[in-house]
Amino acid sequence: MFRRRNPVPDLRARAVVDLDVPGPVISRHLYGHFAEHLGRCIYGGFYVGEDSSIPHERGIRLDVVEALKGIGIPNLRWPGGCFADEYHWRDGIGPKESRPRMVNTHWGDVVENNHFGTHEFMDLCEMLGADAYVSGNVGSGSVQEMSDWVEYLTRDGDSPMASLRRENGRDEPWKVPFWGIGNEAWGCGGNFTAPQFASEARRYATFCRDHGDNKLYRIAAGASDDDVTWTTALMEALNCLGCQHDPKNIFQAISFHYYTVAGTWEHKGSATSFSTDDYYSTMSKAQDVERVISAHARIMDAYDPGKKVGLVLDEWGTWWDVEEGTNPGFLYQQNTVRDALVAAVHFDAFHRNADRLVMANIAQTVNVLQAMLLTDAETGALVLTPTYHVFEMSRGHHDATSLAVHVLEAPELREADGRSLQVVSASASTTGSTALLSLSNLDAEASLTIEVDLRGRAVTSATARVLTGDSAAAHNTAEAPDAVAPVALDTELDGGTLRVTLPAHSFATVSMELA
Repeated sequence: MFRRRNPVPDLRARAVVDLDVPGPVISRHLYGHFAEHLGRCIYGGFYVGEDSSIPHERGIRLDVVEALKGIGIPNLRWPGGCFADEYHWRDGIGPKESRPRMVNTHWGDVVENNHFGTHEFMDLCEMLGADAYVSGNVGSGSVQEMSDWVEYLTRDGDSPMASLRRENGRDEPWKVPFWGIGNEAWGCGGNFTAPQFASEARRYATFCRDHGDNKLYRIAAGASDDDVTWTTALMEALNCLGCQHDPKNIFQAISFHYYTVAGTWEHKGSATSFSTDDYYSTMSKAQDVERVISAHARIMDAYDPGKKVGLVLDEWGTWWDVEEGTNPGFLYQQNTVRDALVAAVHFDAFHRNADRLVMANIAQTVNVLQAMLLTDAETGALVLTPTYHVFEMSRGHHDATSLAVHVLEAPELREADGRSLQVVSASASTTGSTALLSLSNLDAEASLTIEVDLRGRAVTSATARVLTGDSAAAHNTAEAPDAVAPVALDTELDGGTLRVTLPAHSFATVSMELA
């Protein structure tokens, strides 16, 4: 079990932020989410059915919707994941009692009744105020099937699929901005080679049409971690190396997946019982996401120096062993301060790479992996996780202009799993007359006092909140829902110098008013 040793000397750091030197815009879509037909993410999470005693609208759980509206969820990816490449969308439309069942072979080998389908998902997105990100079936589907789904969702007027949609109760087409061409094509999405899938991605994307004023942003499934061969093959499908012209406008983005696994895939470790060494291994693996982003970005820059093709990290987050007594195929895990800090580290990396990285989707939203929300199957209780609070505290970064944070002095680098770990993580952004500074102290035991030189604009006020717990393993439960929740943090503003002391293993945001 993680435990703090006391006393530990206070750490010191110094940084500079130039408030008048803007960087790229931080798209709100970097704070996107992911909902797969996996475990209790959809059924028992988002969707409780129309006969449930839990307050709902057309079967969609209302307290889940309200909680997610509190973090400004910008987009939701569905129906998978691996599930997407065995999902046939026509099975999930029409009267529920007539929908055919299927076996979810990827996740728990359970029977799926298809009661949550296209209309229910689009209802959910409308209730959340989130953009839809639909992941299409390349692995076991067909070009025609995917093309028809796009038409069903987005075409107005008189067409076969628009007529079918109206028969099922929806007159107007929906807006669907984001469309995934496959998922993990190197594995569960078909075991393609990179060149094979690059050809398939071009073919499928060609027949995913823009209907009316709905313009699809097509995202070709890409690499696992830092396997840049996939990014290279997909970029070669759009342009030639060193060409002076723009990439072909066939698909508009390339994805990759990166999970923070501190152990091995066979023995990932406990979500709540871990050593200090385990903690630092987790933080170093989380920080390594920036190297991976940069590796893909460098390949893309060679083929697309104008940065017209986006990079999308549409699955990321921590992955631990499942909680004892739960179905191993349901991927249900607790969520601690450690997980929250993994999210904070990722967001800092996202902000620094916002010129190429345009979207990210944490896995997953409810009851699966690094979830925002946990629901109790017996009592119906809803718990906000520490990771949820990092998303809420970071809302001010949505669509804001990034600002570089230059760390001039910091504690000595740690070594963890052969990687260097910097215990100070930071990023900043500005919107009009405000700025938001994110700060993390990743040291397991020592507090950190950081002095930030704020240059270029006058700062008239600064208020801060901090998220931490008694230990890095602290987490929320139905019995103690606020064990880990943000609280006010003292700040000292002396002219253009901000001083703040962060407790061990903590994340803070400082909101500033600018003259």
